[in-house]
Amino acid sequence: MKADNNKILTRLSLPFILRGIGILLGIGGGYLYYIKVGCNSGSCPITSNPWMSMLWGGLVGYLIADMIPKRPQKQT
Repeated sequence: MKADNNKILTRLSLPFILRGIGILLGIGGGYLYYIKVGCNSGSCPITSNPWMSMLWGGLVGYLIADMIPKRPQKQT
C-alpha cells in the first residue's frame, strides 16, 4: 500500500517539478538576456527592467517545459 502511494505521488509531482525547473531556467535566461542584450536608454519595455526580463523569461520557460510530452501509462 505504501509503495502505491509513492508511485502516485511521483507520477503527480513530476510534471510540477519539470515546470518549476523550466520556470527557474527561464528566469535565469531572462536575467542573462537583460545583462547581455538589455536596453540602456530605457525605451525598451521588456529589456530595460531586469524584473520584466525575468518575468517574461520565466513565462517562456514554463511554456517550453509544458510542451514536454507525458510518458504513456503502462497497463498492468
